[in-house]
Amino acid sequence: MAATLTATPDRAQDGAPALRRRSRPHARTRAARMLAATGVLAVLAVLWFSPLLILLSTAVRTAADFAGNGTLSLPHDLTLRNFPAAWETGRFSTTYVNTMLITVVKTPIGVFISALLAYALAKLELRYRRGVMILVFAGQTVPIYIAIVPLFMMERSLGLTDSLWGLLPPYLAFGLPFTTLVLQQYFRWLPDELFEAARMDGAGDLRIFLQFVIPLSLPVLVTVTVLDMVATRNEMLMALIILSSPGHNTLALGMLNFSGTFSTDYTGLSAGILIAVVPILVIYAFLQRWIVGGLTTGAVKG
Repeated sequence: MAATLTATPDRAQDGAPALRRRSRPHARTRAARMLAATGVLAVLAVLWFSPLLILLSTAVRTAADFAGNGTLSLPHDLTLRNFPAAWETGRFSTTYVNTMLITVVKTPIGVFISALLAYALAKLELRYRRGVMILVFAGQTVPIYIAIVPLFMMERSLGLTDSLWGLLPPYLAFGLPFTTLVLQQYFRWLPDELFEAARMDGAGDLRIFLQFVIPLSLPVLVTVTVLDMVATRNEMLMALIILSSPGHNTLALGMLNFSGTFSTDYTGLSAGILIAVVPILVIYAFLQRWIVGGLTTGAVKG
């Protein structure tokens, strides 16, 4: 018995170096895999950002430098003159103001209406809830091209053509289905016990919506707000049909006309594109955590 008791520590001591020797190759293999994965991700990141880098490189060089050295070469003659020239020629001061105006008005109204509808579909016992959901799904599947002619005729009969406010009704109509579906999926997983307790305390549905649903849903609300802002900013077909005066052009229409003006001036065109896309890139950079979290929370809970 004594021999057995004394031999056990020896075996443990003899086995420890062997265990450490076996763990070292595994650690090296794991480190090598992590290094290889990091290298692959770095290459993919460079490829992903290469169009933006090429755009920036083209925008800060002279036309002679671009013509003489090509697109993929590093700029030799740096200049910032392309940006003020693109700003003036593209009338960005007008198109930015018009786009911001319609976006600031349309986005909060659309998100608020979608949130009300989504809350009703997710938490209230409505008699025709299934039929309303079918209509919402149907609205998501209807392409905008089908509605162009009847919408234009309705806008003309109401005197809303060639007006920024004429864009508001169709923008709201075509933006509601997607926003409602995203919010409804999120609202479904909010705890019913919280709402029942609020009703027992005498709170109505509107108070529950404003004091409980809105604060609990800030991530997804930020997500749909940003996505709706981007969709409104980038919409071009409806604006092209309804608007006709250059002073009413949105940013998308301004970029369409701008690309025609700078069809051969690639340095000026690149500067104009940067002027148009940089605000959206900044918004995504600051709100990316909210955007990803808002889109995935409902899916994870489901």
